[in-house]
Amino acid sequence: MTRVLFVCGKARKRSPTAFEVARGWSCLEPDFAGLSKDADELITAEHVAWADVIMVMEPRHKQRLKNAPGGMLTDTKVVTLGIPVRFEFMDDVLVDRLREILRHHFGPSDFGAKKEAL
Repeated sequence: MTRVLFVCGKARKRSPTAFEVARGWSCLEPDFAGLSKDADELITAEHVAWADVIMVMEPRHKQRLKNAPGGMLTDTKVVTLGIPVRFEFMDDVLVDRLREILRHHFGPSDFGAKKEAL
């Protein structure tokens, strides 16, 4: 099972949506966190150490992880998804885009059409 951490700014819209979508892949153990001080779930060194792969929404998120005090980011693979801040939680366009990205990286969802219709 691959532990994937989804990261955005405040962990309110994009990364929680990615978490929900990723639950459709039995090969994934998802979690999410945010980089802003007022994030709903503030990222910690424990989040990073737990993850096999970190998927950030924007290039600036990857840069912030790299520049975090204490060397939070070490050898963990980081993938930049290129998803802008304009989306709301569970926005249909965002969900479709995340499904496509997850299929590309991890293969098709194995929960079939029922889960695909979140």
